[in-house]
Amino acid sequence: MLRSLAVLAAVVAVPALADAAVQTKKVSYKHGNLDCQGFLAWDDAVQGRRPGVLVVHEWWGLNDYARSRAEQLAKLGYVAFAADMYGEGKIAQHPKEAGEMANHVRANVDDWRQRAATALEVLKSQPQCDPKNLAAIGYCFGGSTALQLAYSGADLKAVATFHAALPTPSDADVKHIKATILVCNGADDSFIPSQAIQAFRGALDKGHVQYEFVNYPGAVHSFTVADAEKHGLAGMKYDKAADQDSWKRMQALFKDKFGK
Repeated sequence: MLRSLAVLAAVVAVPALADAAVQTKKVSYKHGNLDCQGFLAWDDAVQGRRPGVLVVHEWWGLNDYARSRAEQLAKLGYVAFAADMYGEGKIAQHPKEAGEMANHVRANVDDWRQRAATALEVLKSQPQCDPKNLAAIGYCFGGSTALQLAYSGADLKAVATFHAALPTPSDADVKHIKATILVCNGADDSFIPSQAIQAFRGALDKGHVQYEFVNYPGAVHSFTVADAEKHGLAGMKYDKAADQDSWKRMQALFKDKFGK
């Protein structure tokens, strides 16, 4: 498990949403010497503390898509914090740049996990958040990040990943997992090798980890992203049925774990 991390968080902006009950704000925080710009969303019509969900972005960085998912979670009654895994709010527009930024983080697994843990501490520190009821979700690179956070022994009740790479946990990692895991995968996703899936599932099965693996026939990478094809990358396409079903499964997992 990771040691406790000191987090300095400061609100830097509070824009209103069209739905008056849902509020958002940018949150500035530090990971070591790295300045990060996260995004918090919550429904101010909900009274008291409520479960918190960490949202981790795709390899593009903390963009509008990741923020929109945080807002969706807020509308469901959770407090959601979208992490900034690259720092300084960096966003990539070109796949080469996105790959370089993601690979830089993935190159140091300990720091990768600590970046996610720092963001989780920011979420836990929010007055709207019940720190005893936490989950993490992620897309693509963000899904891998959510898994790495679970492998570190973070106090999570649930983890949901969408079209994520699936890093194989070590035997020690598996013993640290506290969360029930939902993996939503495109059955025709050329970015996720079958060998990686087999190794991932084999490790979880061996360690008796509670998880659900959903393979959507015909779905490819980025199946939850409506404008996935705008980048012109082969093998990335939106799939409405898979997107809607995976979101429903995530909600069912949260209801089971949080009673909401």
